[in-house]
Amino acid sequence: MPKENQTSMNFEDLDLSKEIRSALRQMNFSEMTPVQRETIPVMMAGHDVIAIAPTGTGKTLAFGIPMLEYISLRDSRIQEVVLAPTRELAVQIGEELTKLSAFIPELRLCVLYGGQPISRQLDKLRRHPQVIVATPGRLLDHFQRGTVRLDAVHTLVLDEADEMLDMGFIKDVTRIIEAIPPARQFVMFSATTNQDVLTISWKYQHDPVEITIEATEENRPQITQYVIPVDRGNKYDRLLYLLDSDEYQRVMIFTNTKDMARRLNDRLSKAGYESEALHGDIPQSKRSQVMTAFKKGRFPILVCTDVAARGIDVFDVEAVINYDLPNENEYYLHRIGRTGRAKRHGVAFTLMDFRDSVRMDEILRYMKTAPTPLRFSENEILCTEDGEPFFDNI
Repeated sequence: MPKENQTSMNFEDLDLSKEIRSALRQMNFSEMTPVQRETIPVMMAGHDVIAIAPTGTGKTLAFGIPMLEYISLRDSRIQEVVLAPTRELAVQIGEELTKLSAFIPELRLCVLYGGQPISRQLDKLRRHPQVIVATPGRLLDHFQRGTVRLDAVHTLVLDEADEMLDMGFIKDVTRIIEAIPPARQFVMFSATTNQDVLTISWKYQHDPVEITIEATEENRPQITQYVIPVDRGNKYDRLLYLLDSDEYQRVMIFTNTKDMARRLNDRLSKAGYESEALHGDIPQSKRSQVMTAFKKGRFPILVCTDVAARGIDVFDVEAVINYDLPNENEYYLHRIGRTGRAKRHGVAFTLMDFRDSVRMDEILRYMKTAPTPLRFSENEILCTEDGEPFFDNI
């Protein structure tokens, strides 16, 4: 297993095409992240890879650069396939690869996901894309319809493989792998190792190079975590207190259910807050519009379920608020990981009533870190444990 190289390394140190170099300069990328400097040379050498790396560490460029360097622009068949667990992540990867290929006008890329009309996707497929980014179910749907052929694929990437397999896509993923020529390059990225990831690797990868990127000071998100005890009857008021602090202009609020996300967003909107909701019952076209508007800063508050907790890169989210404590330990990590990205500092607040104490203990054992406790004083001022006001302006 390769040891992480601690010496900084720039993209200019790699033997890259002028088109990729130009795109990287346009994207303002110069120094590689650890996962990029470990993965890119190994992929460019043609090896299969299983990479365990924290989220938000630049994985798209890590696999995107080798993919685009070795694509044959004269070949109109599908050569590169990236599978993502969610529609949102697939769209995000597509956007990043589009930026990376800005100086390769002959390259054609298509993003396929459920919830979008098949007819629109068929129009894109008729243009003979060489690169496909897709969710497993929709790609398999096209394959079975005969609208996608996979017999010329030479690189397959599974991004966030642990999440994809946990979501029940293992049969779809297996059928896609088996439809691709055996002599292909197979690359998996995962935040964790679970049995399904290891089984897929053992069965379908050829002598994979294992890359593990630990969460170090270099790539660890800068997130300060706080926990605030609340009563069931005043949780909403405590939320408003945080929003009214005027400290955070870009906030994501997480709930456990679609119904709570809907009701909380409606309540905030009626109270005059600029907010939108994102959950599984919202049509895909609307979800895309909401995410695009949030990324562009058209409204400051996004209320969402865990459908938005993983794989969404909005680089300037300043605060995450857990209105509900998540049911799964990993979801807590994915939620708070929406802030503190791109080396910015972020904060995460968890509103916890007495029923959540056992769950919070489980999360803390999983995280191996402890959030800073805050409390409300008798004067209804949010304070640190030693009684100092938390916000200077309240």
